[in-house]
Amino acid sequence: MTRKTIKELFANKPIGERATIAGWVRSVRNSKAFSFIVLNDGSCQGVLQIVADASMEGYENVSSLNIGSCVQFVGQIVESQGKGQSIELQADTVHVYGGTGADYPLQKKATSLEFLREQAHLRPRTNLFGAVFRVRHSLAMATHKFFDDLGFYYLNSPILTAVDAEGAGEMFNVTTMNLEKLPMSDKGSVDYSNDYFGKPTSLCVTGQLEGECFAMGMGAVYTFGPTFRAENSNTPRHLSEFWMIEPEVAFMDLEGNADLAAKYVRYLIQYAFDNVPEELEALQKYHQFAAKGTKETYENHLQVLEKVKDSKFERITYTDAIDILNKSGQKFDFKPEWGVELQTEHERFLAEMHSKGPVTVTDYPRDCKAFYMKQNDDGKTVRAMDVLVPGVGEIIGGSQREEDIGKIQKRMSEMGMDPDPLWWYLDLRKFGTAPHSGFGLGFERALRYITGMKNIRDVIPFPRTPKNCDF
Repeated sequence: MTRKTIKELFANKPIGERATIAGWVRSVRNSKAFSFIVLNDGSCQGVLQIVADASMEGYENVSSLNIGSCVQFVGQIVESQGKGQSIELQADTVHVYGGTGADYPLQKKATSLEFLREQAHLRPRTNLFGAVFRVRHSLAMATHKFFDDLGFYYLNSPILTAVDAEGAGEMFNVTTMNLEKLPMSDKGSVDYSNDYFGKPTSLCVTGQLEGECFAMGMGAVYTFGPTFRAENSNTPRHLSEFWMIEPEVAFMDLEGNADLAAKYVRYLIQYAFDNVPEELEALQKYHQFAAKGTKETYENHLQVLEKVKDSKFERITYTDAIDILNKSGQKFDFKPEWGVELQTEHERFLAEMHSKGPVTVTDYPRDCKAFYMKQNDDGKTVRAMDVLVPGVGEIIGGSQREEDIGKIQKRMSEMGMDPDPLWWYLDLRKFGTAPHSGFGLGFERALRYITGMKNIRDVIPFPRTPKNCDF
């Protein structure tokens, strides 16, 4: 008999039919005559109660079950007599897989998120992380559907690169050389000539530059893949390995780019409401419970998302933003200064207190932005944008790209960048150049926002952070 998922059973409620169900034990109550087993199989937020009586074949195996045991039951679906459940399974056969779950580290008592990160191989079995990662799946599907419906083409950009696309130098090096005995040149530097690629190579920090190549031939593309930053930031907002969504569009200016970004954020939120409502509700209840335990002020994050979903994204320039912050009377840890990147506290103030909703900040100072951003006529700012949302701050960063080869070469020279590795990128400005724009959204940052999780390590299956590369 084909196994049925709990999600299927709750959707169809095949009362009176026989079914095979398999999953992991969430709780078990044994007596001489009956046992009640609560099972979850990962297909949905719900659990199914199994009723087994002592006359059942293999009943002695039921009495040995513990939380975490993996088990299969066959029996009849009946209407449940208990509260809070519509159906249950009256079992007549049982099969126990593997161990019985003795010493299982995740018991029914409350468990801290810090402890669960140490048990990352088991946390998908919890209600909380089952919800988080079903939302993650749903938003990945939403991303592909959103861009496909708009006529974009999905691009798999390379993970290995010889280019520091952001110019920050925070990259993980890749080599096949013996690190205990590196070959050195006459000048005392590492000789890469006999390395696998014959040159210094790293893990990518972005797929943007390759995205620009394809946008110049296919019009509109998007990348969705892993990126890596060797930034030593041990905060709830940073990961060393994360996933990025980066659309790139030919013949689009900054205004069109900002429209696309706002549309995408609203789409993700609506898709989550439509496709994983049970998971969002479970997460909301968890956050409410957690806030009560820590005596923190609780704000229903679903209500915040509902407002953002239906909001018009206000637009202000960076210069206006600095003026707003300095005239606000608010005390900030970092004083807002023109020419310096906005801090998270500034971004959140603009979204939560000034705009009381999402806001897009444009035209940032040239000196604190990347070399590829289109320069404004004032000589001081570039056509950059950040999308800020309440509760998080920046969720998207992007820009119109500079298509003038002379300007981009001059900017690279000012930043001390070697243009040779980027000869192909400069070629785009020689052959059929066009205005184009794009942005980047850190997938985990968006997940953190939509799930309401406070730490970004809790929305990626196996977080990679400084001094942490377990599992």
